[in-house]
Amino acid sequence: MQTKLKQGLDIHTNGGTFEVTLDSKSIFKHSPASPCLYVGSGEETIEMYRGNYHIEDYVVERFGLKTYEISRKRDDGFQIDFKRTPADTEVLTVDFLYKDHNLKLTFSGDRETYSRFWIRIAADSDEKIYGCGEQMSHLNLRGKNFPLWTSEPGVGRNKKTYTTFLADVHDKAGGDYYHTNFPQPTYLSSKKYFCHVDTTAYADFDFRKDQYHELQMWEVPEHIMFETGADFKELVSRLTKHLGRQPELPEWTYDGIWLGMQGGTDAVQKKIDEAREKGLKVGAVWAQDWQGKRFTSFGRRLNWNWQWDANEYPGLDQKLKEWKEQGIRFLGYINPYLILDGPLYQEAAAKNYFVLNQKDDIYLVDFGEFDCGIVDLTNPDAFEWYKRVIQIYMIDFGLDGWMADFGEYLPTDAKLFNGEPAMLMHNAWPALWARVNFEAVDEAGKTEEIVYFMRAGYTGSQKYCRLLWAGDQSVNWDLDDGIASVIPAALSAGLTGNGLHHSDIGGYTSLHGNKRSKELLLRWLELAAFTPVMRSHEGNRPTDSHQYDRDEETMDAFVRMTDIHTTLAPYLKEIVKENAEKGIPVQRPLFMEFESDEKTYDIQYQYMLGRDILVAPVYEESVSHWRVYLPDVVWIHLWTGEEFTGGNVEVEAPLGQPPVFYRKGSEYADLYKKIKAEYTIEK
Repeated sequence: MQTKLKQGLDIHTNGGTFEVTLDSKSIFKHSPASPCLYVGSGEETIEMYRGNYHIEDYVVERFGLKTYEISRKRDDGFQIDFKRTPADTEVLTVDFLYKDHNLKLTFSGDRETYSRFWIRIAADSDEKIYGCGEQMSHLNLRGKNFPLWTSEPGVGRNKKTYTTFLADVHDKAGGDYYHTNFPQPTYLSSKKYFCHVDTTAYADFDFRKDQYHELQMWEVPEHIMFETGADFKELVSRLTKHLGRQPELPEWTYDGIWLGMQGGTDAVQKKIDEAREKGLKVGAVWAQDWQGKRFTSFGRRLNWNWQWDANEYPGLDQKLKEWKEQGIRFLGYINPYLILDGPLYQEAAAKNYFVLNQKDDIYLVDFGEFDCGIVDLTNPDAFEWYKRVIQIYMIDFGLDGWMADFGEYLPTDAKLFNGEPAMLMHNAWPALWARVNFEAVDEAGKTEEIVYFMRAGYTGSQKYCRLLWAGDQSVNWDLDDGIASVIPAALSAGLTGNGLHHSDIGGYTSLHGNKRSKELLLRWLELAAFTPVMRSHEGNRPTDSHQYDRDEETMDAFVRMTDIHTTLAPYLKEIVKENAEKGIPVQRPLFMEFESDEKTYDIQYQYMLGRDILVAPVYEESVSHWRVYLPDVVWIHLWTGEEFTGGNVEVEAPLGQPPVFYRKGSEYADLYKKIKAEYTIEK
């Protein structure tokens, strides 16, 4: 029997089996031997250490809901009751409602009976899968499973590398391919549909089977949404219409590089003067230690009390105005935690604004040789108080932006003001943190002037996170945690609604013998020039890392690549606007522009910068040539002007000239020709 709905939702039934199709795409296939729904219970064991989580699950029971009955039909959908057996009294009811290419599943009945839930989505063996938030090791997720839990990504992120081994041994912090600051229960299929699960529970999306994808959640979700699109651009645009979109960046963000520097007012002024004398366009100074610092075995750390440290930065209140008159903005740092010995901690403690432990004491978290309290963002008064902290001590003080760091550390055994289990609030926490920042800026009327950037996120972060950054990469060439990892990070994040992305130029983490080399810094600089924002970072151990001002050659390279970036500003502004209006990311996978080219679907270390520019960053050490795949249109090599017509090509790629191509006939061709004329390195 077939029930055909005029809008595009079909269900075909045959005895105990059924198949649901959405706009002719098979979504569910159910039979007693292979049910589409499973439920059960489990007992989890969770160990947290400085934002790194070791999670194990013992499944107590799991059984398929083999029996179904279509209990109600209507013009826009139908309702199905699922049971384990015909005699079973427990019923899980699912409403299938369709409108304008969107299928929404709503779950009711005995939802609260089960602590484990599995749903199987029909798959094809040659299908490609993308998304699940920001993924740094894989763009096409097929063949892997992805636990979705916001956490520290780990150092190394590959159990086969020596760096990961050492990080595990010394700090329980090695990580694996799926660890990420920004997970999200959303995926996109090459069959041109997306699936989004409305849950904040721990989840595991498994794409290893040929015939189905199995999505596990540690609750029965309220809703699951599917939606189709004619192409990937329409698909992502439809997804971001639901999730929200990032506003455009302030105009000043295109004026030059954001230089990361520390050490106090005089040190910053000296670095500004030296940079400008060399001709470096400094759009902003990012001084993350504006509120002071402290030292640990990890390296130089910040004093987590979000007020100006006049001893560290004397006269900063006036310097901010002076620098702004010179066209240089000042960026700071904040996170949702307060250090035990700080004035803001004392104020929050007196007002009972902190997350509590099971003994109703303030839950103190070890952030690496210092303890902090977690501001309880589920408490409306604490939420408003923290917004005022940002407005009074940062916005009113004169900051033009900041790193809104962390968000992943909510302990799973914490007690919250809203009474919700911390297991369900853990993933929601980064989006709450993003909203604090967004509302602080918005209510101050500064949305077009201030920008903040974040690493952690989850569903809902899209409309509150102004700019994403890739987190704390290691200062090396490792695929999973070095320079290469920021490319799939940007692409996967963009496909799930976060189209403004950048990374620390040179990486951040110097541990276990890793030290940033000059070559790595310069290759990362090349990559950053072809992203929405260029921002440098000294790293956690600045003396172990090559810096932009270490020698004249490095400084000259920063001058040149920053000039190239600012020359691209008209083009960058257009594609940033497209992201704000349509949700189409600035950095996008090749298949988003060349859907008919099957080879593009597995390319994760090249990207399109908007429609026109193809970038293939060099991510290996000591090479001067680079192989690039070009889709079948006419391309012009940015540095030589040579034309290519597609396929695998090899080009010279000396330092300072990353493999970059643009479409012949682009309306921005004169802009690209200007870059070639003024910035090509003479042999």
